[in-house]
Amino acid sequence: MKNRSPFEQAFIRYLPLLACLCLLGACGGTELPPSHSVRLTHEYSLARGAEIDSFDKYLQLEQQLFRQLDDEVYAATAPAQGNSVARYSSGSLADPRQRLPDWNRSFELEADNARGGILLLHGMSDSPYSLRALGQGLNENGYQVVGLRLPGHGTAPSGMTAVSWQDMSGAVDLAMKHLSGRLGDRPVHIIGYSTGAGLALDHALRAEQDAQLTSPGSLVLVSPAIGISQAAALAQWKRWLSLLPGLGNLAWLQVEPEFDPYKYNSFATNAAEQVHLLTHSVSQRIEHRRSQSGLLPPILVLKSTVDATVSTDAVVDRLLSKLSPGRHELVLFDINRVATSTSLVIDDPAPFTQRLIDDGKLPFGVTLVTNSGIDTRAVSAFRKKPFESGASSTEGLDAVWPMGVFSLSHVALPFPPDDPLYGSSPPEESGQLFLGSQALQGERGLLKISGDYLLRLRHNPFYDYLERRTLAWINRELRTPRTPAQ
Repeated sequence: MKNRSPFEQAFIRYLPLLACLCLLGACGGTELPPSHSVRLTHEYSLARGAEIDSFDKYLQLEQQLFRQLDDEVYAATAPAQGNSVARYSSGSLADPRQRLPDWNRSFELEADNARGGILLLHGMSDSPYSLRALGQGLNENGYQVVGLRLPGHGTAPSGMTAVSWQDMSGAVDLAMKHLSGRLGDRPVHIIGYSTGAGLALDHALRAEQDAQLTSPGSLVLVSPAIGISQAAALAQWKRWLSLLPGLGNLAWLQVEPEFDPYKYNSFATNAAEQVHLLTHSVSQRIEHRRSQSGLLPPILVLKSTVDATVSTDAVVDRLLSKLSPGRHELVLFDINRVATSTSLVIDDPAPFTQRLIDDGKLPFGVTLVTNSGIDTRAVSAFRKKPFESGASSTEGLDAVWPMGVFSLSHVALPFPPDDPLYGSSPPEESGQLFLGSQALQGERGLLKISGDYLLRLRHNPFYDYLERRTLAWINRELRTPRTPAQ
């Protein structure tokens, strides 16, 4: 197996599972709604690069895309009845067109005499809403901010069945060129969330080799997709099988009711494949460049110690440990040591985080945000410098773990507690959709929403610290963007 590609190895290993998938696909041919079947033709792709060669043209195409969404998805879906939360039912509580502005679209926040620029890149199946709060905070501190809607996102789940990570990368280039043109020699930084973090790294790596691209002043990576499950390689085979007659449902890993105005609940097989391909490409290029003299921009990584979506080990082993020493930092949000019994935890991250704190050979800084003591919900940030063993400073934060919260999650970090959709408490206005803290109890099997969805924390109790660290990192890196020759 040594000479086989990862895809070939995965195919052989999971061949029995693939056979089962084929049988299931052949047996389950349920008709998909317009939101999952309509192909929106006014979407950006790399193949349209000669035609859509500026961010302004990208936005013009985006306007056409949303008009097509209205005509071919909303118009083909029954309108809302009563307190419906069906996203694509016109007038429902989940209809994003009822919310102004519609944060599914790309946006730009202007700043007079801007200190620099910020490009926000959301995650797979998300929308620009996911980094909205962080963008607004940075804009208030003098930065020109662009929240990019990545191709395939913010419209209908069907958009995820054909988009490639290269399409998304092409859109990133247009947005970076736009910001650079607006700001001249002032730096442009990239903040990437999940898959958006992988795209940020991809752009920075390409900018090292291509003087036509804008090299970021720094990167901030939130819950970055650096390493995901090897089983994700199966997505390629599953997508290919979905092209066969009778196996169309294999184009989806899951088809769920769409009730979130800013995020797809369903997940396309192609989306998983593209995340895998992107992370594999970025990891390989980082490994290859170890023998090169170039420097990637300073990188701040913010992540939960427990993350069901992306690997924490990969952030250390495939990224930070392979970069130039002394220029990067990892901030980890621990589990709640008071609320969590280690006997109930499947895999306690404590041994991993302790190794990071004790390892005096690590070339990057580490901050651990955790309980201040064994018997308190108060939280402190324990910080160590590169090549040092043990925390050299401790900062008590003006924050505590909320009652009943045992950890953050992959989806929690960029959302503040007062987020009107995902926050800790519903908005004061009645009749508003709220998907944050839920305490629903009843019989299993009744709700369309899974127990896993209800259990997952969707906001960050320590968001203020995340925003403060992000701003400090970017402010520190105020400088003219590098060219590959510098």
